[in-house]
Amino acid sequence: MPHGATVVFDRPGAIRLASLPPLALYVHIPWCVRKCPYCDFNSHERKGELPEDEYVRALIADLEGLLPSVWGRRVASVFIGGGTPSLFSPESIDRLLSEARARLALDPLAEITLEANPGTVEAARFRGFRDAGVNRLSIGVQSFDDRRLSALGRIHSADEARRAIALALETFDNVNIDLMYGLPGQTLAAARAEIEEALRFGPPHVSAYQLTIEPNTVFWRKPPVLPEHDACADMQLAAEELLGAAGYEHYETSAFARPGRRCRHNLNYWEFGDYLGIGAGAHGKLSFAERVTRHARIKQPLEYLQAAARGASILEQRDVSARELPFEFMLNALRLIEGFPATLFEERTGLPLTSVRSQLEHAEARGLLERDLRCMRPSARGRAFLNELLELFLAAPAGA
Repeated sequence: MPHGATVVFDRPGAIRLASLPPLALYVHIPWCVRKCPYCDFNSHERKGELPEDEYVRALIADLEGLLPSVWGRRVASVFIGGGTPSLFSPESIDRLLSEARARLALDPLAEITLEANPGTVEAARFRGFRDAGVNRLSIGVQSFDDRRLSALGRIHSADEARRAIALALETFDNVNIDLMYGLPGQTLAAARAEIEEALRFGPPHVSAYQLTIEPNTVFWRKPPVLPEHDACADMQLAAEELLGAAGYEHYETSAFARPGRRCRHNLNYWEFGDYLGIGAGAHGKLSFAERVTRHARIKQPLEYLQAAARGASILEQRDVSARELPFEFMLNALRLIEGFPATLFEERTGLPLTSVRSQLEHAEARGLLERDLRCMRPSARGRAFLNELLELFLAAPAGA
């Protein structure tokens, strides 16, 4: 359907976007050495040599199929996630980024992130990734305790994590460390020690998030004994306190950054921006003048490779109904600690803010939301009970 074509949703509820949001690119590389028992991402254990050349060709073919939907739009950030993208060689990442630049209007100052695990082989490649154009590295440390790493099914040691962080900070100007809390057998003191150790490295960005048990994981079938909810809440508060005292801005539920180091790619998600999603199992969102769409790719890597070669990698593509848009917007934007401008809702959904007036009033009355004429944000209670806040928007009406 051509950009700008008139599409009418079930009335009331037609949308109209005055301008298109920022655009990003997400690339999914689905292989890992061993799948962690808590992981519900589309990741697959490597068996033998990775088909790097074939997969990069498939990614570019996949991208080319999306180009007519984004002609003339500038791409502000790239995120290469997985799986373990650092299993790919720097040469493959270089080829991927070069081919993407040849097809997209990539901002010269674009943030380009690569996820990496702390294993020795991946760490040795950091300089090659930097030379390929990656300018931000996100390291999946999760813990500095060997016992807890073993409980999580991680294949690296605490010492390997320390060495990888040190090398990353020598190589990259912008580094994120992923940490988890609420781990099996973890105490509040142990959780604080993890944050304190991360702070000794002084990374520009820290992501600290609670271990949760997700369906379709080993932990779902064989759940470990985790700390109680109140203990996990105390761990979250401790992370906020320690990182805040060290000068980090708590800008999203699980994200902490030094000034000027917020993750631009993830901010685009949370502000309900657009993103192309390529690779096995990747998801994307694209806006047009009178509709918002979602697209998803085939999940199984070998099936994806075969389908992408013939231009048929799409598993699902659909319009997001006007009735779904308020919840989708709030699901992202209410994770922002500082909230969002009141005008952003209409800018990104094409719906008037009055379409969710009753939900906003209800959230405010329950102490879950704070708002004024310019901004709305989750209250301290709303951050602690975010699901309760979001549920208010599940049945949001589509029209004023």
